[in-house]
Amino acid sequence: MRLMFVGDSMTVGSAGDHTWRYRMWQHLCATLGGPFTIVGPRHELHDPWADAPVSLDYADPGFPRKARHHLAGWGEGWCHMTPLIRETVARHRPDLLLVSLGLIDLGFYTDAADTAENLRLFIAEARAANPGIHMVLLPVIPNTRALTDPLFLAECDQLNERMAKAVADLDTDASPLLLASPPPYWDPDTHTYDGTHPNALGEHLLAAAFADAMHQAWDLGGEYSPGV
Repeated sequence: MRLMFVGDSMTVGSAGDHTWRYRMWQHLCATLGGPFTIVGPRHELHDPWADAPVSLDYADPGFPRKARHHLAGWGEGWCHMTPLIRETVARHRPDLLLVSLGLIDLGFYTDAADTAENLRLFIAEARAANPGIHMVLLPVIPNTRALTDPLFLAECDQLNERMAKAVADLDTDASPLLLASPPPYWDPDTHTYDGTHPNALGEHLLAAAFADAMHQAWDLGGEYSPGV
């Protein structure tokens, strides 16, 4: 199995982070029961001092470079990844995409309706490169802005409704789509270090959302354990 992480700043991580990608790698090593490869065109973390994706300072230096690959970027959303995904899938040949996008789109670039259209186009573009690709999508997880700005929270809720409809409309036997459940009881004060980006607890919750969805729907891997 070849898998690729696609995401925004919550997925790429910042210098000194473990990242939820690392937590997922640990989980799959422990539970998958077979070989897997993590693919993608990038492997760096965001460096807040350089304001660029140039850091290799992962919290665990034992995180293998071959497992650090991803397609994620600080400040990048559906509107940035959709134009890249066909070529990236064709080049790196993932079988499975784990996608966490949307919050940055609504915060800076597009409303819920336009973001949902980019999401649908992303799915079509990924399938154009690999008609059998599998995808797991994570709903938008509210940050502190969403908890204090009712209009922004409404946009987040609307996008999640549109995402659920897109998954229901576009799911096929040949190219399954899976909508993960958002982490229960997510609290920006407890699970992030700045109101948006996950701390260690948040990283485990994000990895668990994907891992448990794949295990329950596809019997892939096992139930997530933060003790891994």
